[in-house]
Amino acid sequence: MDAATAWWTELTDQGGEGMVVKPLDLIAKGKKGLLQPAVKCRGREYLRIIYGPDYTSEANLTRLRNRGLGAKRSLALREFALGVEALERFVRREPLRRVRARPMVQ
Repeated sequence: MDAATAWWTELTDQGGEGMVVKPLDLIAKGKKGLLQPAVKCRGREYLRIIYGPDYTSEANLTRLRNRGLGAKRSLALREFALGVEALERFVRREPLRRVRARPMVQ
């Protein structure tokens, strides 16, 4: 973990955007079901582009820490599940019209 943190710090200190962390298994499950398929670990300067030049002020950091991320995580999981379903249907050679006609299951 220390080596990965040092690598990320060096990367972002040199202007890199950050990294994407994924579980070892393509489809990872936890106690509550599917785990989020990936997490973006952005660097400080990249986040400054997104949240503004003063995003590191205590007020902004507090606001960012307190925002609800449940909807964003849920969307990531639904999109991932839809992608897996699309791949499975492609492998089974199902016609495209069946993929589009079926509502997404949550």
